[in-house]
Amino acid sequence: MGEELIRAVDLGKEYPSAGTTVVPVLKDINFAITSGEFVAIMGHSGSGKSTLMNVLGCLDTPTRGHYFLTGQDTAKMSSNRLAELRNRVIGFVFQGFNLLPRITIRDNVALPLLYADASRAERRGRAAAMLRQVGLDGYGDRLSSQLSGGQQQRVAIARALVTHPKLILADEPTGNLDSQTSEEIMGLFRVLNDEQGITVVLVTHEADIALSSHRLIRIKDGRIAEDGPTRQLLGQP
Repeated sequence: MGEELIRAVDLGKEYPSAGTTVVPVLKDINFAITSGEFVAIMGHSGSGKSTLMNVLGCLDTPTRGHYFLTGQDTAKMSSNRLAELRNRVIGFVFQGFNLLPRITIRDNVALPLLYADASRAERRGRAAAMLRQVGLDGYGDRLSSQLSGGQQQRVAIARALVTHPKLILADEPTGNLDSQTSEEIMGLFRVLNDEQGITVVLVTHEADIALSSHRLIRIKDGRIAEDGPTRQLLGQP
């Protein structure tokens, strides 16, 4: 394990409702994640886990408290600075893949580098290298519609990796996949964590998916209900 990568301090998030009413979604969240950890965040629908993931990914801001990423207080950053931090530090993997259907797989993978002003040659080279890493060498000229769901998620992981992020945030990454393909994708996450030391934070509602992680944070009614070793909290040997 390395240095501290994430810290949430008294984090709260509220959303406005009718009139002057607000709905609290996250309440007094406190935890830290060290570089090299593999953490699963679990909770029932409406527990606040997806809202927490959005805050961790700098896609949303807390109503109160502080969120530190790589030691930097995100509350003090402009929207441009947050976007720069997201692009440099975080790779995102979503349940729905979020691939652009009219461009090639190679160009989908290279898209984050376009925002980073990388040259065309660098974008193509790094995209090809990432596709090899996820087992899709030779697929670069295909469209997403020509791939299976599992292959599309591998493309999404390659896209997340292309900027060499310190952190992968994966929101229900196996939600649209069958059980065998889900295990293959989780095996890829384990390799990225075990062999490359990339920090992985995974949101899931499935215990068998969470078992790939080393640490489990369980969210209930917007609060941390449990935080500890995954197998211990899930009653596994």
